[in-house]
Amino acid sequence: MSTTSVDPWFQTLFADRIGGVNYGKGSKIYKFEKIKRAKRAALAAHPERRLLDFGIGENDDLADPLVREVLKAEVDKLENRGYADNGIAAFKEAAAGFLKKVFDVTLDPATEINHAIGSKPALAMMPAVFINPGDITLMTVPGYPVAGTHTAYYGGEVYNLPLREENGFYPDLNAIPADVRRRAKLLVINYPNSPTGAVATRDFYRRVIDFARTNQIVVVQDAAHILLSYEGPPLSFLQVEGAKEVGVEIHSMSKGFNMIGWRMAFVAGHAKIVQAFADVKDNCDSGQFMAIQQAARAALEHVEIGDAIREKYRRRLQKLVAALRQVGFQAKMPSGTYFLYARAPRGCAGQSFANAEEASQFLITEQSVCCVPWDDAGSYLRFSVTYLAKNEAEEDTLMKETVERLGRLQLQF
Repeated sequence: MSTTSVDPWFQTLFADRIGGVNYGKGSKIYKFEKIKRAKRAALAAHPERRLLDFGIGENDDLADPLVREVLKAEVDKLENRGYADNGIAAFKEAAAGFLKKVFDVTLDPATEINHAIGSKPALAMMPAVFINPGDITLMTVPGYPVAGTHTAYYGGEVYNLPLREENGFYPDLNAIPADVRRRAKLLVINYPNSPTGAVATRDFYRRVIDFARTNQIVVVQDAAHILLSYEGPPLSFLQVEGAKEVGVEIHSMSKGFNMIGWRMAFVAGHAKIVQAFADVKDNCDSGQFMAIQQAARAALEHVEIGDAIREKYRRRLQKLVAALRQVGFQAKMPSGTYFLYARAPRGCAGQSFANAEEASQFLITEQSVCCVPWDDAGSYLRFSVTYLAKNEAEEDTLMKETVERLGRLQLQF
């Protein structure tokens, strides 16, 4: 029997944006798939050695009991059975109350806030609001690529802004060429920044606002990690004068409220941008289940939930910084997020690494220690503290084992 694969009749019909006639035929293996394969290989080769997984990018705990109880009650209400479309007033009002309480930002919940089924869809939809063929979206790297992917889907282009350590992990807006600025419509930023852990300052946001006004570019600030800010109160883009006139901020329930699978977020800012987003969204989905929106409302009304989550990850990050420094990493406590971003080793005894990806694969293969490589703006490894541990004793045991395993490698930096 022949094993030759035959293309389906519709192979030539795939859109160019996803590969066209060659869709599904590429041999390139993406970073996260390489990590998954290396993890499986390490587990198979060393079943006696547990995987120390610092590569997970999602919260390790359940949503607060209060939030879960509200969901249970709301599920049984007849009025929550239908389509939510662009969101219920109760959630929008809670989001406005959250912004006022935490950031002293006053917005109209009816016109300046709209829910989204997670921040990922919100970022995916923003290019549909503004990008025509030939337009440019300015994107920071390393970073979350979704807005850039959808920019390309609409025939636009992405111009990458590297986040370098020597520049505080802020983009160099002055280095953007004039012809790029003329064609740019969107500037997508993300603070606290994933994966670098940098937080924005008022001065940085003022420069962003001035840049947006001067060049007539809309700002989309991804605030997914905003409640995980460790050096004082969290700072919202919307707190800075003029921000609402040039853009929007996207808030997520995932990181700060342990609600990663609940898929709830909201877009807040200029009423006309929020309206345009809502119009696009209305043609993409019919809204999140209203019982989930009610549970998210309850979470937003109890910001102390976020306080407890922040302190847990602060503690874990402090322990991880200490552990990695013991084996040679120049690790520093991040200002935000639950990620630790550190320069990758150049090699170890008898082994050199060309980049962070090689270093990451080596750590998984040799010692079953998993982290995520980033080579966009220098060679760095991202360690997440969202690993599974029931208590502080288990955290300490994990840190001890991490030091023992990585210490054997005699890493060179």
